[in-house]
Amino acid sequence: MKKKTLYKTLLGIFISLIHFIPFYITITMAFKPLTDFSSRWLLPTELYLDNFVTAIRDAKILLAMQNSIIITVVSVTLIVLVGALAAYPLARFQTKFNRGVLNLVLGVMMVPPLSMLVPLYSNMAKWGGISTYWGIIVVITTFQLPMSIFLYTNFISTLPYSLDEAAAIDGCNKFQTFYRIILPLLKPVTATVVILTGVWVWNDYQFSLYFLQKQDMRTITLAIASFFSNNTSNLNAAAAASLIAILPIIVLYLAMQKYFVKGMVDGAVK
Repeated sequence: MKKKTLYKTLLGIFISLIHFIPFYITITMAFKPLTDFSSRWLLPTELYLDNFVTAIRDAKILLAMQNSIIITVVSVTLIVLVGALAAYPLARFQTKFNRGVLNLVLGVMMVPPLSMLVPLYSNMAKWGGISTYWGIIVVITTFQLPMSIFLYTNFISTLPYSLDEAAAIDGCNKFQTFYRIILPLLKPVTATVVILTGVWVWNDYQFSLYFLQKQDMRTITLAIASFFSNNTSNLNAAAAASLIAILPIIVLYLAMQKYFVKGMVDGAVK
């Protein structure tokens, strides 16, 4: 048993190191000037902070972060609320219609989002949703709802139906039962949905590229991409901007990690 534990520990350390390598190289590049052509594996001899100044000044990284925060917070809130409300009747009432709806939700998850880009962009342009908060939020929420509904449905299915019956005896209607009894029990899967969808929305590039065309509406991913063009590139400033961009996600994960694993297991396995 001790040897197995040792092998598992060494394997875990090895995998962790592999995942840490891109982060390490990003740090070394962020603190080196463009004139430093030393190996990216070597730590900088001095802390060069002008890359962060360039990221904030030229790419307007703080404005882009503000846009990303607004879009992420509103989108994730809608995904959580609508997903949980839609999942409750799907989990509690096992009818043919509800099973069909759930199968449809699973089918939508398999559709590549960019396959519908042309008609989606055409409709959003007609409705005036290009380069607006509400336009990108509607698009992102629509494509992330199926996963939210799927996780919530399977998690709620594991909760005993006797909770609903006891609430009904106490005089609660369906909405009151969901709000007072079921919703407080959804913390683990809610943490999972918040982290998964939050990271996806924060890192979104494909939809932001097409639906946010004004410079003042750029998100964090578009701001980082602005350092690369056909003629020039500034990898060091892009690395500095990336370090700034990942801070909110790290804080989010650290704050909700105790619920994350439980929510993934209970939400994915009925």
